[in-house]
Amino acid sequence: MKKNMGGADRIIRLIIAAIVVTLFFTNIISGILGIVLLVLSGVFVLTSFVSFCPLYAPFKINTCSKR
Repeated sequence: MKKNMGGADRIIRLIIAAIVVTLFFTNIISGILGIVLLVLSGVFVLTSFVSFCPLYAPFKINTCSKR
C-alpha cells in the first residue's frame, strides 16, 4: 500500500473520531446511529495510523506532500 494521506488529513480524522467516541460514551448519540458512527470512527483511526485511505485510491486522490 502506498501512502495517500497527508498529515492534516490524518489529524482531522483523529479529531473527528475522538469527538464521535466522546459523544457516544456520554450518551449524546446512541442507538444504531451511534454504533454506525462508532464503527466509522474506528475506520478513521485505522486509516490514520496506516496513512492509506481505500476510498482515495479509485479516485486517484493523494493528500501527501510532494517529496
